Amino acid sequence: MFEELHQTKVLIIGSGIAGLSAAIELAENNIASIVITRAWDINDSNTKRAQGGIVYKGTDDSKQLLIKDIMAAGAGLCHPQAVELLAEKGADSIDTLLLGKLNIAFDKEDSQLARCKEAAHSINRIIHAKDATGLAIQKALSKEVINNPLITVLIAHTAIDLITPNHHSTDKLTVYDRRSCVGAYVLDNKSGKVKRILAENTILASGGLGQIFLHSSNPKGSRGDGIAMANRAGARIINTEFVQFHPTTFYKKGADNFLISEAVRGAGAKLVNAKGEPFMHKYAPKWLDLAPRDVVSRSIFTEMTINDEPCMYLDIKSELSPNEIKDKFPTIYDYCLKFDVDITKQLIPVTPAAHYSCGGIWVDMQGKTDIDNLYAIGEVACTGLHGANRLASTSLLEGLVWGLESARHIAHDKVKTIDKKTIPPWQSNKNNFADEVLIQHDINRIQSIMWNYVGVSRSPERLMRALRELRNLETDIEGFYRDNKVSDALIGLRNTVRTAIIITLAAWSNKQSIGCHFREDSLLE
Repeated sequence: MFEELHQTKVLIIGSGIAGLSAAIELAENNIASIVITRAWDINDSNTKRAQGGIVYKGTDDSKQLLIKDIMAAGAGLCHPQAVELLAEKGADSIDTLLLGKLNIAFDKEDSQLARCKEAAHSINRIIHAKDATGLAIQKALSKEVINNPLITVLIAHTAIDLITPNHHSTDKLTVYDRRSCVGAYVLDNKSGKVKRILAENTILASGGLGQIFLHSSNPKGSRGDGIAMANRAGARIINTEFVQFHPTTFYKKGADNFLISEAVRGAGAKLVNAKGEPFMHKYAPKWLDLAPRDVVSRSIFTEMTINDEPCMYLDIKSELSPNEIKDKFPTIYDYCLKFDVDITKQLIPVTPAAHYSCGGIWVDMQGKTDIDNLYAIGEVACTGLHGANRLASTSLLEGLVWGLESARHIAHDKVKTIDKKTIPPWQSNKNNFADEVLIQHDINRIQSIMWNYVGVSRSPERLMRALRELRNLETDIEGFYRDNKVSDALIGLRNTVRTAIIITLAAWSNKQSIGCHFREDSLLE
């Protein structure tokens, strides 16, 4: 297969807030980078879909108060250093890049930044751009990146695997060296060509894994690519049992699991059953509808089971006027209306859906993994910030802070030499593409297994069945992968099953319910 060779100081895999922040900071330090994304639009990322807002600082806020809130939501498993770093540098990072350099138009009240409160926050400290905060941030970041001569953006490029000399070098003696990364093999989805992109440093910013579940708020590309690639390269991966399910995604046949932002409940919306009766007082009498997400997700799931209903409902019409709803939540209003649900007059049908991975590739405070020259930032990484459960609106800020920190660390790094002669071109003599019907069938099976057996509520029997079925599937899929020409869909299938097994093994190993990992058998102990 025809192959092209590219070389760069830094390769960034992913185009969300973490990856683009890193690219901009690198350029500020006069360092060139290549940013790749499998999407055909640089803006198609999880960042774009973040509705509610980003943690900033409240009028009477303090670093200690933010730390306390993050720790409480994380169920005692947060990494203190990571929490301290975010609390210390978060607001300054927003001031410098988002407000300063990019001048993003966050909502204001009386000429001051408007701040709201979301679940498990003790104070109003979330800034937002109506109900499309992530989109505003994404567009500003991508505009800056596209116009920067030091940053090359390659859309429709799917990373196949990280290049590690221990695995790929023609010099067999590298097996004795420390594990390191020198770039990635990348598929150009436009031409079908595979490229070697060699880099002194590689940053994985590939996002989440929600699409390995049947219901997810994530984009189609959130299939665990980064975790699977890092796992094959030998990186340490931790805390993957902690998958946060967003309690409220839009539920209607034919519609995607569109996120109904937590800000809707923050504005007063109540969770109710089909009869319009509130129920959160039964499960979280203190927090009610603003309880931590795992509590709300299980509460909705329980009510769905008790009432034998496929969904529950959000009532915002009883709290805000039609004009207030349209003004505060125009994106949600328009989306629901497309499916004949007028949220100014009707209840919003909602169901939990896989939303955010609190675990991932182990990294330090600069985003470094335990593989030399490989960084991971954003949702694909596990800084320890979120512990066992993420506090609302901290994920965008984490991506921003660690994007900047990783770039600054690389900027002070010494120049590395890569022997490109020892890294061979991509090898493949296959001419046939895998059957798309078979690929989709396997994807559907994996998603169903994960939703039913490794979802909101878990048991030993379900987890064992999931492992058995997923391992059998992976054996077949690896053969399928070797026997066919590489494609984005086939790469995604391979990564989906690997990531599913990683999560299921972690869920099986952790016998205690904590945060967003809920084991039914732990209640019997």
